[in-house]
Amino acid sequence: MTGTEDAAGGPVPHGTTVDVAVVGYGPVGMVVAGLLGQAGHRVLVLERYAGLYNLPRAASFDDETMRTLARLGVAEELLPKVRVQRTYEWRNGRGDLLMEQRFAETGRSGWAEWNMMYQPDLEEALDAVCRSMPQVDVRHSTTVVALEQAADDVTLTVEGPEGRRTVGARYVLGCDGGNSFVRSALGVELDDYGFSEPWMVCDFRFRRPTRVPLALQLGDPLSPTSIISLGPAHHRFSFMLDSVDDFGTERDPQRVWKRVAPYLTPDDADLIRVATYTFRSLVADHWRRGRVLLAGDAAHQMPPFLGQGMCSGFRDAQNLAFKLDLVLRGTAPDDILDTYQTEREPHVRAVTEKGIELGHLQTLRDPERAAERDRTLLARRAESGAPEPMRFPSLDDGLLARTSGAGRGQLSVQGVVDDGTRRDRLDQIVGGGFHLLVDEGLLGALETSRLLDDLARAGVRVVVPGERAAAHPGAAVVHDTDGTYRGWFTELGCSAVAVRPDFYVFGTASGPDAAVGLAGELLSTVHGGVASPDVRVDA
Repeated sequence: MTGTEDAAGGPVPHGTTVDVAVVGYGPVGMVVAGLLGQAGHRVLVLERYAGLYNLPRAASFDDETMRTLARLGVAEELLPKVRVQRTYEWRNGRGDLLMEQRFAETGRSGWAEWNMMYQPDLEEALDAVCRSMPQVDVRHSTTVVALEQAADDVTLTVEGPEGRRTVGARYVLGCDGGNSFVRSALGVELDDYGFSEPWMVCDFRFRRPTRVPLALQLGDPLSPTSIISLGPAHHRFSFMLDSVDDFGTERDPQRVWKRVAPYLTPDDADLIRVATYTFRSLVADHWRRGRVLLAGDAAHQMPPFLGQGMCSGFRDAQNLAFKLDLVLRGTAPDDILDTYQTEREPHVRAVTEKGIELGHLQTLRDPERAAERDRTLLARRAESGAPEPMRFPSLDDGLLARTSGAGRGQLSVQGVVDDGTRRDRLDQIVGGGFHLLVDEGLLGALETSRLLDDLARAGVRVVVPGERAAAHPGAAVVHDTDGTYRGWFTELGCSAVAVRPDFYVFGTASGPDAAVGLAGELLSTVHGGVASPDVRVDA
């Protein structure tokens, strides 16, 4: 690939109109373009760089993110390239263990809870997905320089190898990072939490097997340090700087090797990159202006201490993709896009605030305050034993069922099922989209109300996880092999769970009448109220 053409081939035609223009081709832009492409929409991706960024930035992702990657078909490809991490340690300058987070081999979403990765591997896999879709057109070396909205579309002025041109889109997604042009063009302000710290990031590629800490925050007041795996072949050491001005001196390779000498030598690894980053804590005031929406770092930036920056961007992508799909197909009104920020912002702020809290603990520079921190955390650890896991918030408002049933707004559970021909995680057996999971005894009520056929026409998959797989018209009856769904239904006290395409629970119900009501409400949301005339949807 050269700087004047890309794999999509040819210039962007003047006056091109697409369903969605995605500005920025980092992981978030790739994911939202891939999800919209899967749904059959015409997507134009505009990226100012000549190729993939090809440098590691994010270092980890969670099981919810892996579930998204599985939906795009790259999870199995990535598994050999990631390191599943079970613990995350926080130690003081003497090496005392202050806090420890533990992660399950199989999390709520059916994959390992914490995965360490080398970002170029992820981007190459996602790029291949996008380029395999004829409806997704990726344009490198193309910079957006102006944006103008009208009632029915958005016109972007772009500059690229073919000169200055305009392209039109029904919607535009700004996935163009922390220095987002799209955000600036919209005049959107940022809410700054005030957490801003300069760090030096040093990335290494192993030359031989080497024992190093895999996930460690070292709260040494003399030099706060982060050591983190970037998958099996790479590792990252990050050092807090007194000032960003120190980077010019500290970046010298000899000084870097001196810093890492307790863990690594030049015989163990190659130093492949030294960069400076300022960890920030920012949230955009508005994530939508008309037909333009922001996602990922363009909408929010958070400290890296929870490893949730990229994960949060992927949640944005999932949320936007399924709602835009409904709008573009004409089965839902445009105003459902207003629920995007309503749902995502509280989650982002909760994660950001927790990251700031942990960041303040880790980066104390005053020895007396650090000693007080050590005493407090060591005493807490002695009293409580096992650490309290981080709980991410549920959705409280937005595109959810009207009735507030147990589990509404939570991240759904995914287990392994068997459909009689193969055994796999539920998503891989029944596919994406909206799901209605029900006890087998409710099928009769759904059939009597004529909802099974309506749900099928609307693309909602009815799934019955039970004791065995069986054939049934209008429903996927699968064997709940490890009892995941039986346990989940018992925990919620329900017999029906409606799940959105972004894996969050639309609503729950218990009993035939309530389940029929939930199914009818889901149908109205998904397909513009196409339920049969005699269906009760207000039960």
